[in-house]
Amino acid sequence: MTTTNEIADKVAGQHGLTKAQGKAVVEAVIASITEAAIAGNETSLPGFGKFKVKETPERDARSPSTGATIKVAAARKLAFTPAKALKDALNK
Repeated sequence: MTTTNEIADKVAGQHGLTKAQGKAVVEAVIASITEAAIAGNETSLPGFGKFKVKETPERDARSPSTGATIKVAAARKLAFTPAKALKDALNK
Protein backbone atom coordinates (compact mmCIF):
# COMPACT_ATOMS: atom_id res chain seq x y z
CA MET A 1 0.00 0.00 0.00
CA THR A 2 1.25 3.48 -0.83
CA THR A 3 0.45 6.40 1.46
CA THR A 4 0.18 10.12 0.73
CA ASN A 5 3.43 10.62 2.64
CA GLU A 6 5.21 8.16 0.35
CA ILE A 7 3.81 9.88 -2.73
CA ALA A 8 4.80 13.28 -1.29
CA ASP A 9 8.36 12.03 -0.63
CA LYS A 10 8.61 10.79 -4.22
CA VAL A 11 7.31 14.10 -5.63
CA ALA A 12 9.72 16.05 -3.42
CA GLY A 13 12.69 13.92 -4.49
CA GLN A 14 11.89 14.13 -8.20
CA HIS A 15 11.39 17.89 -8.20
CA GLY A 16 13.93 19.13 -5.68
CA LEU A 17 11.37 20.11 -3.05
CA THR A 18 11.38 19.64 0.68
CA LYS A 19 9.19 16.88 2.10
CA ALA A 20 6.82 19.53 3.47
CA GLN A 21 6.49 21.15 0.03
CA GLY A 22 5.92 17.75 -1.60
CA LYS A 23 3.20 16.95 0.92
CA ALA A 24 1.56 20.34 0.30
CA VAL A 25 1.48 19.65 -3.45
CA VAL A 26 -0.07 16.19 -3.01
CA GLU A 27 -2.65 17.51 -0.53
CA ALA A 28 -3.54 20.36 -2.91
CA VAL A 29 -4.18 17.89 -5.74
CA ILE A 30 -6.36 15.71 -3.50
CA ALA A 31 -8.24 18.78 -2.25
CA SER A 32 -8.90 19.93 -5.82
CA ILE A 33 -10.30 16.51 -6.79
CA THR A 34 -12.44 16.51 -3.63
CA GLU A 35 -13.82 20.02 -4.31
CA ALA A 36 -14.70 19.06 -7.89
CA ALA A 37 -16.46 15.90 -6.69
CA ILE A 38 -18.47 17.80 -4.08
CA ALA A 39 -19.57 20.22 -6.81
CA GLY A 40 -20.57 17.24 -8.99
CA ASN A 41 -17.86 17.86 -11.58
CA GLU A 42 -15.68 15.29 -13.32
CA THR A 43 -11.90 15.44 -12.90
CA SER A 44 -9.79 14.10 -15.75
CA LEU A 45 -6.09 13.34 -15.36
CA PRO A 46 -4.76 12.47 -18.85
CA GLY A 47 -2.85 9.20 -18.85
CA PHE A 48 -4.22 8.28 -15.41
CA GLY A 49 -8.03 8.37 -15.50
CA LYS A 50 -11.24 10.16 -14.57
CA PHE A 51 -12.98 10.73 -11.26
CA LYS A 52 -16.73 11.08 -11.78
CA VAL A 53 -19.67 11.49 -9.39
CA LYS A 54 -22.44 8.95 -9.91
CA GLU A 55 -25.93 9.17 -8.45
CA THR A 56 -27.41 5.96 -7.03
CA PRO A 57 -31.20 5.95 -6.66
CA GLU A 58 -33.10 4.84 -3.58
CA ARG A 59 -33.65 1.08 -3.59
CA ASP A 60 -35.10 -1.78 -1.60
CA ALA A 61 -32.75 -4.29 0.03
CA ARG A 62 -33.04 -7.20 2.45
CA SER A 63 -31.53 -7.29 5.91
CA PRO A 64 -29.42 -10.47 6.04
CA SER A 65 -30.12 -11.02 9.74
CA THR A 66 -33.91 -10.60 9.73
CA GLY A 67 -34.87 -10.96 6.07
CA ALA A 68 -36.93 -7.76 6.36
CA THR A 69 -37.12 -5.38 3.42
CA ILE A 70 -35.44 -2.04 4.09
CA LYS A 71 -35.02 1.14 2.08
CA VAL A 72 -31.48 2.16 1.13
CA ALA A 73 -31.31 5.93 0.66
CA ALA A 74 -30.17 7.54 -2.57
CA ALA A 75 -26.49 8.48 -2.49
CA ARG A 76 -23.67 9.95 -4.53
CA LYS A 77 -20.56 7.87 -5.22
CA LEU A 78 -17.16 8.78 -6.57
CA ALA A 79 -16.20 6.43 -9.39
CA PHE A 80 -12.78 6.12 -11.00
CA THR A 81 -12.28 5.03 -14.59
CA PRO A 82 -8.67 4.33 -15.51
CA ALA A 83 -7.23 5.74 -18.74
CA LYS A 84 -6.18 3.40 -21.54
CA ALA A 85 -2.50 4.15 -20.86
CA LEU A 86 -2.90 3.06 -17.22
CA LYS A 87 -4.80 -0.11 -18.22
CA ASP A 88 -2.09 -0.97 -20.73
CA ALA A 89 0.67 -0.40 -18.15
CA LEU A 90 -1.11 -2.68 -15.67
CA ASN A 91 -1.46 -5.47 -18.22
CA LYS A 92 2.09 -5.59 -19.60
